[in-house]
Amino acid sequence: MLEAAAGKIVVRGLTRRFGSKLALAPTDLDVGPGGVTGLLGPNGSGKTTLMRMLIGLTKPDAGAATVDGAALEGDGLGIRRRCAYAPGEIALYGELSGAQQLEFLLRGRDRDAHARAQSYAQRFELPLERRVHAYSHGMKRQLLFAAALAPQVRVRILDEPSEGLDPTKRGVLVELLREDAARGTTILLSSHHLGEVDRVCQRFVFIHGGKVIANESAESTAARARRLLRVAYAPHDTLAQALARAAGELAPHVRSARVRDAELLVELADDDPRGVLERLARFDGLGAPTALEFGRASLQELYRDLYGVEAC
Repeated sequence: MLEAAAGKIVVRGLTRRFGSKLALAPTDLDVGPGGVTGLLGPNGSGKTTLMRMLIGLTKPDAGAATVDGAALEGDGLGIRRRCAYAPGEIALYGELSGAQQLEFLLRGRDRDAHARAQSYAQRFELPLERRVHAYSHGMKRQLLFAAALAPQVRVRILDEPSEGLDPTKRGVLVELLREDAARGTTILLSSHHLGEVDRVCQRFVFIHGGKVIANESAESTAARARRLLRVAYAPHDTLAQALARAAGELAPHVRSARVRDAELLVELADDDPRGVLERLARFDGLGAPTALEFGRASLQELYRDLYGVEAC
């Protein structure tokens, strides 16, 4: 029996194909209750497909899900009544004013939601009296976010809410997300701006090729970044073979070891790199390192170095 809990997103075996392309492999996921979870991955990884399935805009081929206790069934109306959603695509009515567009987006919600949306729009300094066709891409994104943040719901699903925003406005968005999470809201958001994700999320879910390849708390992710050792060598004819042998020899003693170009990327089992460096110094065919970096990996570098894929 699929769990149906208030304030949670529960996914079991959710799957989607578009023709021969596997957009989302059978996926299990638990989000909340409460807190901000970042859904990360490069373009085409399956993030938007998953979010659209959760609210009933894309029909899954298999699997089940609940959002705030409502089961994913039919056209997803039961879920959309209980959560707020900001799409990644921007499709607004250009002839409406910003205020009128908010009214349209929030039709069916309580009247207080309209007042809250206008308040959030003012935090972004949006000119609500102007017609939307005069808005920039970033201003339209802010208007969508203000509408998605306004309803008093337990779950929000936000697809690329900071895309197209300048650094100042992204800072406002982060503040609003923190305030909303502090009220106990469960927030699932996707983003290419990993700096904001790093600042606001308590958990990271990384998708690549339609598959979840990592699901970790912010604390465990930070700990992994502190244990990441990057050792670079001067290229020569037999370096690739030497690095491959070194990675294989280290594997039993570390969490992971992989080769990228002329670098050896090692996730240590502890916070002391000296034992690994001593082993490497005794290994024939590597030579002396040309560069060392330890414990300084950003979130983006962590996924690139551990999984070999770019997050953006």
